[in-house]
Amino acid sequence: MSEWRYWLNEQRGTLTGLALFVVMFAVYAANHPAGFTANVVHTAANKGVLLAFVAMAQALVVITAGIDLSVGMIFVLTNCIASWIVVGAAVPTALGVAAVLMVGALCGAINGLLVIYGRLQPIVATIATGAVYFGLALLLRPFPGGSVNETLADALTGRLFGVVPSSLVALTAVVLFVWLPFKKSIVGRAAFAAGSSEQAAFMSGMPIRRGKFAAYLLGGLLAGMGGLFLTFFTYTGEAAYASGNAYTLWSIAAVVLGGVSLYGGRGSAVGAIFGAFAARTTGDMLFAFDVDPLWQPLLQGIVLMIAVSIGSLALLRVRNRLDWFQ
Repeated sequence: MSEWRYWLNEQRGTLTGLALFVVMFAVYAANHPAGFTANVVHTAANKGVLLAFVAMAQALVVITAGIDLSVGMIFVLTNCIASWIVVGAAVPTALGVAAVLMVGALCGAINGLLVIYGRLQPIVATIATGAVYFGLALLLRPFPGGSVNETLADALTGRLFGVVPSSLVALTAVVLFVWLPFKKSIVGRAAFAAGSSEQAAFMSGMPIRRGKFAAYLLGGLLAGMGGLFLTFFTYTGEAAYASGNAYTLWSIAAVVLGGVSLYGGRGSAVGAIFGAFAARTTGDMLFAFDVDPLWQPLLQGIVLMIAVSIGSLALLRVRNRLDWFQ
């Protein structure tokens, strides 16, 4: 296989997610009352970035053949914390941002420790920790409220040069400085190896535990970034259980739409980002087509079910499990 064909095969899922998003957004923009304008792109970008951060968090864990059902609750918890401490002058705000991100990373680290060293099934461990994280969020914000540094919020949710959404620039920076170094590192390759075949990776001397722990820790960090941006967008914090669950479920749909294998060992956080934007555009399309709000949850649920089912279609052509990772 030539280098070009090998690269194309490796990026097939990401390119599919990109193509799906482009088609869906084109349909949405063509039917939007305002058309394809900078305001429409800006609004869609800000809404899509929130799910993109959570989808990236989910993708890192899914690559290890796990699943994190607490990412939505980490998202909610860090939103509530940010509404308390990301305030004031430049120095207190910077310390508050650092603290919020540390909390997100800590939540991910706890998940990793329970799965790796506690030997709990990821789905069980993260359901339990998700309940704890939401309980903490509810203690912090029994009622919606709080505030945030408006200067920083406006800078990260506005537009550069009046055209480029700042949130997309921030998301790109995260890909460059978090995802790419992880993917190219030893622990990143170990995370992929653990998802492909943990036994074979262990026999090969790969640092499996470190790879999986790094995936969970970075997953919590990315979910924390999403919660921080939610605070920037809303200027408030809210312990919304429905919102946490929705982001968790849609993050799973997003990783599948972005070509990340639910069986582990294959995929990209970049693909998850495109999957997130495609998933988010489904709701926008229902708005553009003026679908009755009573029908929207049903139709979005059908889209979610179809999206998750896509991940199983390729298995119909697989005769040997090893073929799945070629």
